[in-house]
Amino acid sequence: MSKGYWVVRVSVKNAEKYPAYLNAARPAFEKFGARFLVRGGRYLALEGVARDRNVVVEFRDYDTALNCYHSPEYQAARKIRAANADADFLIVEGA
Repeated sequence: MSKGYWVVRVSVKNAEKYPAYLNAARPAFEKFGARFLVRGGRYLALEGVARDRNVVVEFRDYDTALNCYHSPEYQAARKIRAANADADFLIVEGA
């Protein structure tokens, strides 16, 4: 079975309040077995438009990645993220 991934690019607008999103999202990440493969770090944008942070999160499968995003736990955290950051958010199935 193919794994599922969140591929997220984030520009934090309010660095003081952004950690509240991470704390609020933790229960969803734990519940759905999220595994962070990339969280910030150095990058070089060779083409297109970049954001400040890049995140890749691995899940057991595509449906689990989707269910985590739509879970009540993550949707509560998402509101905090949206208030404090701009993001591009994809859910993709791995090969």
